[in-house]
Amino acid sequence: MNSLQGYLLVASPYLADPNFVGSVVLIIQHTENGAFGVILNRIHPKKIKDLWKEVSESPCRYDRHLNIGGPVSGPLMALHDDPSLAELEVIPGVYFSVQRDNIEQLMAAQGHEARVFLGHSGWAGGQLEGELAQGSWLLAPATKEIVFSDDERHLWQKVAFAVGRAILADAIRVKHRPEFPWLN
Repeated sequence: MNSLQGYLLVASPYLADPNFVGSVVLIIQHTENGAFGVILNRIHPKKIKDLWKEVSESPCRYDRHLNIGGPVSGPLMALHDDPSLAELEVIPGVYFSVQRDNIEQLMAAQGHEARVFLGHSGWAGGQLEGELAQGSWLLAPATKEIVFSDDERHLWQKVAFAVGRAILADAIRVKHRPEFPWLN
């Protein structure tokens, strides 16, 4: 089994599950027992600061909206760029935390990228592989820029377009793709 940790699942047009239509999911962990990740482009109407007042007395310096990580409920989770508060490195420079102390320290700090998620996405052992075989998902490697993008609204189009370009280039066996082909 090849782990998909650090990859993006990009919902294909054939994905029928309404929880994931038009979604981009970062896979945080993937083993033979299953996988879990968070949806990067589902925004909750509530801001992190507003929720933080309900769950903690510690300060919160983040004013961005919460993310809806998926249909599975659970504790607050964070993706961030502070290795000292990491419980898992998902990709280079992107860390995952779920422990309360780490998240409280992260919310009180300044100068770090962070996204906070309510809920997550999960798959039982073999389930994700089956969905991939059915064509429900396209795969793309995650980058720090995509994970912390402020353009959640257009994220699916951006990543799906990049995946499509790569598939097309492989299909027609392009040996060299200029970065800006329209300048030729």
